Amino acid sequence: MSRLVMIAIALACAISGQAFAQDVVAGEKAFLVCRACHQVGPEAKNAVGPVLNGVVGRPAGTYPGYMYSSANKNSGIVWNSETLQAYLANPQAVVKGTKMIFPGIKDPAKVNDLISFLKTYNADGSRDR
Repeated sequence: MSRLVMIAIALACAISGQAFAQDVVAGEKAFLVCRACHQVGPEAKNAVGPVLNGVVGRPAGTYPGYMYSSANKNSGIVWNSETLQAYLANPQAVVKGTKMIFPGIKDPAKVNDLISFLKTYNADGSRDR
């Protein structure tokens, strides 16, 4: 019986790992619309929008050298899966007065994939895969 449980656990881990990998690949594709304003990776620089390395877990409005709106700096938001899900769906509704003039990604699955992709970037631009 315990051997059967161990096999089931191993299969569940393998399947969830494959699903995560697919989410990251899909998220990289979803990031293409973000690339117009944002960069990720070891050579990333602030552009129209701030660098998104290490964005998950970072307080809003704090990436060094980027000129954020006061609305973003004073939002009190810490970017996590839930806050990013809401923000990426409708930035203006979450942070009224943000400089981000993006209409949002309406498909929650694409937003989740994008967040999975962003989670792979550490603050220094290195990646956990």
